[in-house]
Amino acid sequence: MSNRQNRRRFLQNSAALGAGYWALGGVASARSKSPNAQIQIACVGVGGKGDSDTKNASKFGKIASLTDIDQKTLDGMEGLFKTGKIFNDYREMLDQMGDQIDAVVISTPDHMHAPIAAATMKLGKHVYCQKPLTRTIWEARRLGEIAKEMNVVTQMGNQHTAHSPMRKAAYQIKEGNLGTVKEVHVWTNRPVWPQGGSRPATVPVPEHVHWDLWLGAAPKRPYGVGAYHDFKWRGWWDFGTGALGDMACHTCNLPFMALNMRDPVSVEAETSGHDGDSYPEWSQIKFEFPELEGRAPFTLHWYDGGRKPDSALFADVTLKQPNGNPPPTASGALIIGDKATMYASGDYAEAGIEILGAEELKVEYPRSRGHVREFYDAINDRSKTPVANMPDYGGPLTETILLGNLAVWKGAKVEWDAKNMIPIGDDSLMKMVKPDYQNGYELI
Repeated sequence: MSNRQNRRRFLQNSAALGAGYWALGGVASARSKSPNAQIQIACVGVGGKGDSDTKNASKFGKIASLTDIDQKTLDGMEGLFKTGKIFNDYREMLDQMGDQIDAVVISTPDHMHAPIAAATMKLGKHVYCQKPLTRTIWEARRLGEIAKEMNVVTQMGNQHTAHSPMRKAAYQIKEGNLGTVKEVHVWTNRPVWPQGGSRPATVPVPEHVHWDLWLGAAPKRPYGVGAYHDFKWRGWWDFGTGALGDMACHTCNLPFMALNMRDPVSVEAETSGHDGDSYPEWSQIKFEFPELEGRAPFTLHWYDGGRKPDSALFADVTLKQPNGNPPPTASGALIIGDKATMYASGDYAEAGIEILGAEELKVEYPRSRGHVREFYDAINDRSKTPVANMPDYGGPLTETILLGNLAVWKGAKVEWDAKNMIPIGDDSLMKMVKPDYQNGYELI
């Protein structure tokens, strides 16, 4: 079946289902409410991070089908799970499996998160989607809206949102342990993939790779060995979100939870420069956040590509790196208040947290039985909601982070109307806010 025919049949069938069957809840919805029934899970993108996501999902339900554009990867995972239902095209999977699955796990490159997640939720399915939730700001907000419209369980896969020390630290900040926070610094050792280079030489597409399906909604381009599939896509504007988008959903998780880090009014970037095709080798980005619901205004500074905050900021830190070297670690966060400072070491605050200038406050904070478990527990018990759900957490966090890429693209300051998702005074940036899907794909 051609991609065009396949897409047409999928849209026709899903539209018909949406008008009646799924409006009533459907078999899958009813099944997920039964405490004695196994959750039926479809996994889309089962290589790379999708390998562990699929294996994690199998602990909480039955893997009912597998989808991947790489036949070798697909065959390997099918050999493990023996679903009897394997696909290269997610649209074909949804068309054939729509009445047999409850939830879909999405672990594809960033540019396909939104089309797949939207189509899946429109069929009444619960969605676990890897971070960053989307490639663009508009997509992040739209997925949150669809999740609410369809009343489905959702979660973004930034696993350390459930990390107890991180949650405890966030709630200490909420309770005023640092005083009034005015300044946040977050840094990462990414990229660990190429950025700032040119496209590779064109070579024939391997027989086991369905290149057109991998490109999906992105503009056509020739295949290149080791440049895109299956890891280095992160450094290209058409497919990934660069070092910022890939890692800030982790490293900014603590300040986001602590400071309600939403609706920045401006963002400004300094970078090594880029050609509009590949992200820059490094960037430093400054976000300005206004007062929000009683939280004071503050500035967030982001660093990647080897850049780090001024070493003087760490003069009083005693927490050493895991290798025994002095701080800061390769990735981390420094949150500076007028009473005390918090240093969180590592990508996920997993390498230690230290408060400088104050004793820890004893606080109550939401405990977790595990990030992935939160998602599947909520499917079985709809009174529960995963912390990193799309409408309230995953979407807003992604929106905030991706604003930085507008300034990276422009190489200058961007004034931002967060409510309306409009870069003030620069309509040319709208193409970076809302994507123009290619090759017949849509966000339905």
